[in-house]
Parts: sequence; structure tokens; C-alpha cells
Amino acid sequence: MQVAIVTGASGAIGFGCAIKLAGAGAAVLGTGRDRSRLDQLEKAIGDPERVRTVAVDLTDDDAPRRIVDAAVERWGRVDFLINNAGVGSPTPLHDTDDETLDHFLGLMLRAPFRLARDVLPHMQPGSAIINITSTFAVVGGLRGGAYSAAKGGLTALTTHIACQYGSRGIRCNAVAPGVIETPMTEARLRDQRFRRLNIEMTPHQRLGTVEDVASTVAFLCSPGGSFINGQTIVVDGGWSSTRYLSEFALTSQWTAR
Repeated sequence: MQVAIVTGASGAIGFGCAIKLAGAGAAVLGTGRDRSRLDQLEKAIGDPERVRTVAVDLTDDDAPRRIVDAAVERWGRVDFLINNAGVGSPTPLHDTDDETLDHFLGLMLRAPFRLARDVLPHMQPGSAIINITSTFAVVGGLRGGAYSAAKGGLTALTTHIACQYGSRGIRCNAVAPGVIETPMTEARLRDQRFRRLNIEMTPHQRLGTVEDVASTVAFLCSPGGSFINGQTIVVDGGWSSTRYLSEFALTSQWTAR
């Protein structure tokens, strides 16, 4: 039985990834800060032999060791690490204070770096690390600031791991979602300008879902993804790779900047 660690499993995308990997037969150790949500994850998987959760703040210095030790003590191995935990509300460079900068980098770059470092000694050939980045790591992103910096650093870490440890049979890839309908994005999606920026510039006629991201992660952990290494798979309906504008955007009244 393969074993996956999923961080941010109390959030929508991490929860979905954990459920998808468990459905594929893996045992899952989910981490997050919301104990009640982690309890829901255990109930959703429904098999005490294949699920364990750890409530932890990933930015704590002992968090990586605690997480990896919990998985190894329970199942004796780790096959997949899904570095998913993150925070939204990106802010432009000029509006970002040092506290916010340190928080974003600590959670979305330092923590995945340290977790990968601690998990590598337990990984065998065929294992994989999947880092959840963002389209803001691909195109920079208006208002991206510390968020873009952290996710861009995670992309660079992905390619380093792929190169350094690929010869040991350990792959590393990134999944970069666009705007996914989750509680984290719910408030912003009520902003008509934000909705237009995403919906009217996405050639696929819907927003992304948790299932879209979770299915991509599961594929990269499957035999079908076993020759994919050092790549970023963008899950955004074409938003970042095209210059699409909807018919509405092309025919609507434009206003001066």
C-alpha cells in the first residue's frame, strides 16, 4: 500500500486531493490547522487503516519532523508528498509589510522545502513530490507580491528536486491551478471585476474545480505519470497560455483607464 502525505488537508483542495488519493488505494496522512475539518476527512475516507491526520502549524520548526515521523511510524514508508498548504489574498509589493512577506514565504516556500528535505530519506524509487503552485508563478500575477515570490520559488524548488533526485527514481512536479471555486476564493468571486478578469479571459467556459486539481495530482502519482518529471501542469482552462477574450469582453463598452 502506497502512502501519501497531504498538507493543507483541512482546506478544500487538500481535502479533495486526500480523498482522491485514498480512492486510488493509498493510505493518507493529512495535515492542517482545523481539527474538526481533519476529523471530517477521516470520516470521509472511512478506513482507519488508511488514514491519519495531524493538526499542526506547518511554519513551526518541528512540524516537518512530526509529520514525517507520524507517517513512517504508522505505515513504515512515504511514497508521495503533496505540498498543498497555502494562503490567499495576494498583495502588491508596495503594500506588503515584512510580517506578511515572512508569513507567505514561511508557509509556501520554507515549509515545503523542509518537508521535502525530511521526507526524501524515506522515499524509494517510484516516489513523487507534487508541489501545488499557482498561475501566479507562471505569469507573475497582478497584485501577486509575496504570493508570486513564494510560488515562483516553489516552482524553482520543483525543478531542482526533479534534477537532483530523479536518478534515484524520485520525481517532482508542480500543479499550478488558476482560480478554483473554494471557500478561499468565494469572496473575491463576488467581485465583478475579479470574475470578469477570470471568466472573460478563460477559453474554457467554466471556472476550475477542486476535482480538476485533485485528478491532476492523482494522475502524477499514478503509473500514467511515471515519466513526467520537473514539469508544471497548469490547470486553468487556458487562462495563462492564451490571449482569449470572450465575445462579451470584445463587444462590451470599454472605459478609460
